[in-house]
Amino acid sequence: MFLLIRAQELVETFTQASTLRRHLGELTRQGKRVALVPTMGNLHEGHLSLVDLANSHSDVVVATIFVNPLQFGPAEDLDAYPRTLERDLELLDGRGCHCVFTPAVDEIYGESLEEQTLVKVPGVSEGYCGSSRPGHFEGVATVVTKLLNIVQPDVAVFGLKDYQQFLVIRKLVRDLQIPVEILGGEIVRESNGLALSSRNGYLDSQQREQASAIYRSLQSVAAELRKGSQAIRELESKGREIIEQAGLRPDYYAVCNAETLKPAQTHDENLVILAAAFLGSTRLIDNQRLTRNTHSTA
Repeated sequence: MFLLIRAQELVETFTQASTLRRHLGELTRQGKRVALVPTMGNLHEGHLSLVDLANSHSDVVVATIFVNPLQFGPAEDLDAYPRTLERDLELLDGRGCHCVFTPAVDEIYGESLEEQTLVKVPGVSEGYCGSSRPGHFEGVATVVTKLLNIVQPDVAVFGLKDYQQFLVIRKLVRDLQIPVEILGGEIVRESNGLALSSRNGYLDSQQREQASAIYRSLQSVAAELRKGSQAIRELESKGREIIEQAGLRPDYYAVCNAETLKPAQTHDENLVILAAAFLGSTRLIDNQRLTRNTHSTA
């Protein structure tokens, strides 16, 4: 006699927006609070920590896995982005995610990417990654607007490693009066301080150790700022130098006002240090937020 052993079912998945809406509509009518965690897949512990945060603020967690073509530039290889759907679903299921939206490109954008309505968020989207990756934040803002409209969550969670992106989304929601609470999940790091990223998969063990210089530089500059140093531009140069000495090529390194991303002034108390650097062809980003007492002396 042969027994048919059924494979363990993974988290429920939806590929059509209309079907997902009906499912979530029923849960909302039951009084359930819904959280959204947008991702592009190829998940790591940083993504899963966002699911944990979403679970702590909701009854139902919806993750999305969608490699968004609109946020890739001409020189960025969209086709090379790792797609690990089965593994991602296993990880999400193990972390208590309730359902996953995995749409095809035409489900989100219809038949024409070229004729899409685009969402542009002025101000905080300019400079830094906005300069290095033209059109990137329009692609992010557009797809996030679509996902918020499809899911209509009570809360949405985004990682603070992409700090400029987080501010773009927060301003988008505020300006368009979308009724959702935006939460930021703290950066999750490897043991050497390197911020977890899907791009880390392109690095070997030696390169990962090299890349940890980004975090070391952030810690060093932040320590000086917390002690009251007013030599902001000199500290930016020091941070870049630490990264260069480790064999990385800085893209940008800036101490900014944490709310506006304008260059930090001596009277600013809430700061963020933004850093991006290349190791070979791999581009890595990180940041350090801090509050300082501007009345202290260096």
